Amino acid sequence: MMEGRKAGDLMIPLDKYPHIPYWFTLRQAMAEFENSSIEINGQISLPRIILVFDEKYQLMGMARRRDILRGLEPEFLSGKSYKHPKKLFDVGVDPNLSEMSYDKLLKAIRERAESKVSDIMVPIKETVDYDDHIMKVIYEMVSNDLSMLPVMQEGSVAGVVRSVDIFHEVAQLII
Repeated sequence: MMEGRKAGDLMIPLDKYPHIPYWFTLRQAMAEFENSSIEINGQISLPRIILVFDEKYQLMGMARRRDILRGLEPEFLSGKSYKHPKKLFDVGVDPNLSEMSYDKLLKAIRERAESKVSDIMVPIKETVDYDDHIMKVIYEMVSNDLSMLPVMQEGSVAGVVRSVDIFHEVAQLII
């Protein structure tokens, strides 16, 4: 089964995978996540990553759910911008929290939701080619700690291959 399997055989075509332009806001990216589902072999799956493209449809990066959540964190909680690496919503034992109102927090999160997704996206450093063997896909995922890889064909993104689908393919050989 796995012998001749290629990335293109296991990918989800780009038109069936959520993707957005870089100028979308975090709010719009969240709406895309909330309205997206992927059907594979009769099973519905929710995407964990959304692809981000430029105006020429060139892949710029990706945004994970946790990247968006990190981008929503109001600066007054940490005093740092969301580009600063830290624990998400790490508020510790802040004596000022007792004075923080729900309305103030909600207002700040809603303001942050209007930030551009390009501010929080993560660059994509690894891709695979449509004709790459499944073993190369596994190698790239494992060695780079990735759960999804864009699949390129003739210089453009044709789709994505997810670790869950690769795992399923390998499991069919083993169990």
